[in-house]
Amino acid sequence: MTITNEQVERINELARKKKAEGLSEAELEEQAFLRRAYLDSVKANFRSQVETIKVIDEKTGEDVTPDKLKEIQRKNGMRD
Repeated sequence: MTITNEQVERINELARKKKAEGLSEAELEEQAFLRRAYLDSVKANFRSQVETIKVIDEKTGEDVTPDKLKEIQRKNGMRD
């Protein structure tokens, strides 16, 4: 799930309101939901970036990408 700029703005708005005056029960639930969505989005983006890495040995020029990562890349159609 990707998070929109509007959702990030809403997270910040709720955080400011929480500091200033507190949140209702519904707002607390909305804040928890939006925070979880944001964290899930960050994790998914990070995983996607890591899964595309190819590690090359500086001295030999040989591909030394860990086998586990190579297997994930093969599964996703990024390797032969």
